[in-house]
Amino acid sequence: MSVELVELEVTVVMPCLNEADTVATCVGKAVRCLRDLGVSGEVLVADNGSTDGSQGLATSAGARVVAVPARGYGAALMGGIEAARGRFVIMGDADDSYDFSDLKKFIEGLRAGADVVQGCRLPWGGGTVLPGAMPLLHRWWGNPMFTLMARWMFGAPIHDIYCGLRGFRRDWWLRLNQRCTGMEFATEMLIKGSLSGARIMEVPITLHPDGRKAHAPHLKTFRDGWRTLRFFLACSPRWLFLIPGAALTVAGVVGYALALPAVRIGGVVLDAHTLVFASLALICGWQAMLFSVLTKTFAVNEGILPRDAAFERFFQLATLGRGLTVSLVAMVAGVALLLLAVWQWRAVGYGSLDYASTMRIVLPGSTLTALGFQTFLASWFTSILGLARR
Repeated sequence: MSVELVELEVTVVMPCLNEADTVATCVGKAVRCLRDLGVSGEVLVADNGSTDGSQGLATSAGARVVAVPARGYGAALMGGIEAARGRFVIMGDADDSYDFSDLKKFIEGLRAGADVVQGCRLPWGGGTVLPGAMPLLHRWWGNPMFTLMARWMFGAPIHDIYCGLRGFRRDWWLRLNQRCTGMEFATEMLIKGSLSGARIMEVPITLHPDGRKAHAPHLKTFRDGWRTLRFFLACSPRWLFLIPGAALTVAGVVGYALALPAVRIGGVVLDAHTLVFASLALICGWQAMLFSVLTKTFAVNEGILPRDAAFERFFQLATLGRGLTVSLVAMVAGVALLLLAVWQWRAVGYGSLDYASTMRIVLPGSTLTALGFQTFLASWFTSILGLARR
């Protein structure tokens, strides 16, 4: 006879990997808090292969333990959230740095309609970091820098991007389609949530010193900092490709505007050699901008990034036909210039040509041909990627 599982209001999920020093304390606090608040809930420990007896300690303290074979912080949380029976999920580390006796503000925020209630440990968001609870480099450089980037690049309305204590609606999370199985899991949730217009609330919390004695924290400053930066850029084709590409393209256009008429600035003459650098900037910049379109199309189709209005408007304007037309016009113009250069060479019996004069034809011709060919290939490739959207 099958037993139907009753949906609870809250599941507190704790990822665990050899946390025998602290897991029972964390579970006990969460169990008592839910009981004192009169909330129907459970505490679930997502064990990631502990070998120190953490599973038995968590069970004795009142938790339901779920084994998650796939290794990684994010993988453990994914397994725990998928196994959760609560309508709301509150996640937090099992190292006793977060106070699970103070869940009321998270539950109230979720009941009020928030999709995500994010904790904030830092003072500029109302939080408190107790002495010895956070390394100075994390507190004054890494966390503020990445938080500012998240606010700037993705519009994330938070002040502490790395805080691992947060609550969210489970049905909302299931639609989010998270991918990261490592430490990027927490930032991925906020980035994708912000881009998709989630209702994100922030509440102040207190960060306590790590209670573990048997081993050092799992977080590695520079390794995980690089992974965060890499993930930020991967989630933002605009900042990774489009903006640098646009800057190079503008530099190339300015270079052509100055070098074609051989403008003199002070004692410096911008001549044919400037055209070489300008052509390089144009080709590299245009290629980067095309990559931003290809990357965004792929990411949206794969569910890595959500759709947005700008993306939809772009595809309404940048049709395959228009892309091919622009590319063919550029290639025809470029080839025409190259043929003109050959004609001039023929006129002197295929002998020596005036270098500066000839390069003013050859370089623009080569550049236009290359840009047109890049656009031709990218137009077809983008169209193929876009088939998944129809």
